Amino acid sequence: MKNLVTCKVVGVIELTDDFLKEFNRYQETKQVWYVEDKSCKVKDDYFIDDWSPERKIKVIEELRRCVSSGGVVAAAWKQKQLVGFANVESERFGFEAKYVELPYLHVTNDARGMGIGKKLFSLCCQEAKRIGGKKLYIAAHPSIESQTFYRAVGCSLAEEVNERIFKREPLDIQLEKDL
Repeated sequence: MKNLVTCKVVGVIELTDDFLKEFNRYQETKQVWYVEDKSCKVKDDYFIDDWSPERKIKVIEELRRCVSSGGVVAAAWKQKQLVGFANVESERFGFEAKYVELPYLHVTNDARGMGIGKKLFSLCCQEAKRIGGKKLYIAAHPSIESQTFYRAVGCSLAEEVNERIFKREPLDIQLEKDL
């Protein structure tokens, strides 16, 4: 019972300055997916992602803004330790205004592979539907691990690419999930 992970929607009050203090974003990437001629291919690319305390504060500020503007933040805890979080923005976009964005979905390094990301993703899909989304839009990290996760939860290449989101990180793979 002590390994139980709980996921729930959180409010601004829970997004304190130390919300991500113990969260370990570390990810070592050795291979990535890239899109060429509307298909995904793999290439070698080595880099490390890790968040500084300053970056964590910026993420918390973005999560607070998300909730304040009608979006949703979901978090997962194992006992009292934050092990994952995700969010869905309230703004709808696309030709028929059917997309809502999932800008963050992260699981702390030592808790990956335990199904926490799938639980958070499922909760975010429910919440995205509740706020009027028909499709979830994800600018997903290009690592093999991240792309494998998103394929496993039913995502595919986005039919419509949001240029504003794409320009934030052009190496991300633009995905979608029907809700």
